Amino acid sequence: MAHPKRQHSKSRQGKRRSHHKIGEPTLAECDNCGALHRYHHICKECGFYRGRQIIDVNK
Repeated sequence: MAHPKRQHSKSRQGKRRSHHKIGEPTLAECDNCGALHRYHHICKECGFYRGRQIIDVNK
């Protein structure tokens, strides 16, 4: 197992971790109402998923 001889500086550590950010979620347009929703998730506006109504939002 590798064992470092010297401690890495905080700036070097930050440079390494600069790519560990969370990206924006990919959004899709709802076929039923046209609102934006996350992929593979129910539309919060109308309650549809893949052309079928899953939940009743009008309650």
